[in-house]
Amino acid sequence: MRVPLTINDHLRRASTVYGDRAGMIDEPEQPAPSLGTLTYRDVARYAVAQGAALQRDGIRVGDRVAIFSPNSARNALAFFGVSGSGRVLVPINFRLARAEVAYILEDSGARLLLVDPELESLVEGLPVERTVVLGRDDDEIYDLHAPSARWERDEDAIATINYTSGTTAQPKGVQLSHRALWLNATSLGWHAGVSDRDVYLHTLPLFHVNGWGMPFAAAAMGVPQVLIRKVDGDEILRRILEHGVTLLNGAPAVVKIILNAARKWDEVPGRGRVRMLVAGAPPPTRVIQRVEEELGWEFMQLYGLTETCPLLTFNRTRAEWDDLVPTERAAKLMRAGAPALGVTLSTDEEGQVLARSNHVMDAYWGKPNETEQALDGGWFHTGDGGVFDEEGYLTIVDRKKDVIISGGENVSSIEVENTLHGHPGVAAAAVIGVPHERWGETVKALVVRGPDHPELSETELIQHCRDRIAHYKCPTSVEFREDLPRTATGKLQKFKLRAPYWEGKGRQVAG
Repeated sequence: MRVPLTINDHLRRASTVYGDRAGMIDEPEQPAPSLGTLTYRDVARYAVAQGAALQRDGIRVGDRVAIFSPNSARNALAFFGVSGSGRVLVPINFRLARAEVAYILEDSGARLLLVDPELESLVEGLPVERTVVLGRDDDEIYDLHAPSARWERDEDAIATINYTSGTTAQPKGVQLSHRALWLNATSLGWHAGVSDRDVYLHTLPLFHVNGWGMPFAAAAMGVPQVLIRKVDGDEILRRILEHGVTLLNGAPAVVKIILNAARKWDEVPGRGRVRMLVAGAPPPTRVIQRVEEELGWEFMQLYGLTETCPLLTFNRTRAEWDDLVPTERAAKLMRAGAPALGVTLSTDEEGQVLARSNHVMDAYWGKPNETEQALDGGWFHTGDGGVFDEEGYLTIVDRKKDVIISGGENVSSIEVENTLHGHPGVAAAAVIGVPHERWGETVKALVVRGPDHPELSETELIQHCRDRIAHYKCPTSVEFREDLPRTATGKLQKFKLRAPYWEGKGRQVAG
């Protein structure tokens, strides 16, 4: 017997087994009216109502529906209401600039855009048939009286298209199937030890590879999901105390924000109870050690990419490490981890990490050539360099794609360079990531001035970028050079440019 694996299987179990339990606890402070606490039976009812509204309004199975919003219950509901009814959800990074959002809407062919009230003015007039404001237009989003949407469940159907912040000027849409998301969530839940005694806090933005699959894994086990709109250390700790949170995900920058906030608390909530799963770039061993010693939380780490849903490796402390001193245990936890269940990893002759699994993407949306390159030879090419140790654990040692990870957000160096080159005073530019105490790394521009613009300033160039791309992508500093090192074929030698800034420091690498 073969039964299609679709992501609403997780919600179906939640509403059946844990129907009266709190399923989603909405952000109380937001521009839209909060939905308060929804039971898992309520969540299922809203999901059915959303699918019915889409069908009523002519949004067909396979049509794309984009959502542009910070974390909220309505955002989380869309995974079950849009994808769960056979439509394709396109989660958009709410920090993007208008032109970047426009590109994603046009490239994906989204027919409907769901937008947070705070972001409504930014998307006005963008290329989409219809825009609906979350909270204000709920009657258009949920139809509690229409019949359920009809969909012959298909595990190979596209559930979401998630846009990368990769190495080219324009992001690529990653097609993720129901089967891929189902298996990623199930494996993730197993490795992270998700149980019906957990309470999950959504510190990770939902647009980040669908919250890494945790909305589905949590639902399957009836885990209450607490939504938080903005990352604030004190607010995270307060929610952990108020709701009895036991599990949260986040980038390394979030770890540091929490550690800084915890200094002001007489007693850190969740000691001995909370597990924090981190990805993006391994924090220094000292930070991992501080999570254990100062917070009393368990540190876990995964490595993966948007194209892999994202789970490829998982690293969690194990019985064999119990007698190690904290510094030794932290050093082991700094590794990317061992291959997750169902994942096979290898490296090519250049040391690039290759992956096979049931939750590797189907394709890049509308980009067959890029898809063929990424999946050449039946392996997904991660673009990251790595080595395996004698325990079978992977350590990422280099990032070949030149993606800068600042505060958990991917920044394409090529995109920023293209923006800099749009200024008439820039003769040459190279963008690199350099160490940053809070964000792990930050964007630095190395610029050669044009002969006619000797007075070009750092402030002018940074403002030039801020007027054109999302602020988190913009250089935080500009250094002017006489020339930039290149190969014989004219390619920038970024490893030479980066080296002085990273000397004596652990290299922050892609996760």
